Amino acid sequence: MKIETKRLKMEVITENDWALFLQLHSNPEVISLCFDKPDVEVVRDKFESRLVPWNMDSSSWLCFVIFNKQSGNAIGITGFTVENNVAEVGYLLLPEFYSNGYGSESLAGLLDWAESVQEINAYKAVVTEGNIGSEKVLLKCGFQLDRIIPDAYEIGGKLFADHVYSRDDKVT
Repeated sequence: MKIETKRLKMEVITENDWALFLQLHSNPEVISLCFDKPDVEVVRDKFESRLVPWNMDSSSWLCFVIFNKQSGNAIGITGFTVENNVAEVGYLLLPEFYSNGYGSESLAGLLDWAESVQEINAYKAVVTEGNIGSEKVLLKCGFQLDRIIPDAYEIGGKLFADHVYSRDDKVT
């Protein structure tokens, strides 16, 4: 499974991607509006769960590493898990690649692939209040804000609302 866009290529995560995965889950700038810094063992368990072969009926995440085609450098991860015919998408990028349109480009590529190859046509995403960059990515990719759940998630001892977005095949 590989996905390509104009500037990016995405390949299924492998054991060789552990350092990137750990960096994405421990960098304070990346996780500040996502979750508290987890123990390395928790990150390792999460990583291992992403290595399990994926199919539409599995409960695991399908995880892709995002690479810049020109440099070959890994810039982040993206993927989804499917429950009740709805794919929940997620993505994390290294801070040095913020504000280059890579989040939107990689998500659009993932959605195009999921629709054409996996025939998925309904999506959701949950974003922590204040994560404006992620919300912009979702809006650019045709998602709409469905609801806000106040005080749904705690990061650093502070409660944040969850912003729940959705997209289906009726959205252009």
